[in-house]
Amino acid sequence: MTISTTHTREKILSTAEELIYQNGIQATGMDLLVKSSGVARKSIYRYFATKDDVAAAALSARDVRWMAWFRAESDKADTPEARILNMFDVLKGWFDSEGFRGCAFINTAGEVGDPQHPIRLIAKLHKQKLLEYTFELCEQLAVADPEALANQLLVLMDGAITVARVMGDHSSADSAKAVAQLVLEQRLRPGS
Repeated sequence: MTISTTHTREKILSTAEELIYQNGIQATGMDLLVKSSGVARKSIYRYFATKDDVAAAALSARDVRWMAWFRAESDKADTPEARILNMFDVLKGWFDSEGFRGCAFINTAGEVGDPQHPIRLIAKLHKQKLLEYTFELCEQLAVADPEALANQLLVLMDGAITVARVMGDHSSADSAKAVAQLVLEQRLRPGS
């Protein structure tokens, strides 16, 4: 029964994640989740008390998976500076992938007004993890203020993601990478 229970819960979460990413939270009702997952409403409520609970669990799972993927791909470069610049190449590859719909966390945070809503808190946690990874790389560069640099790079990444989604301009990753290169060159210049 444990295998079946785990499988059912995972099916609910993977379906919810896909629907939320494609349609948003507001458009992803329980009827659509039941129809798309093939899991009975009663079974869904056995695992999750509300639709928001399903959405929060699905987004938390996406956060773990996306961050693991992003770090692994970015870390394929040899040096901290190269890994920082590679983050933008990884983003561009993601932008060019089938089904790209922007950042699930930016998208869902925009649907929820309350800053203390669990969905907004998960989105904030995701961005904090991305910032922490970027800070780790910046610390390895021995620059004067790695925290400020990490914050600047996060703005460039999220800006590129937003432009790619809203404008359909996947070259935004290249533009953000070019700015990141300039910032890094300035920060790494002796006496900076």
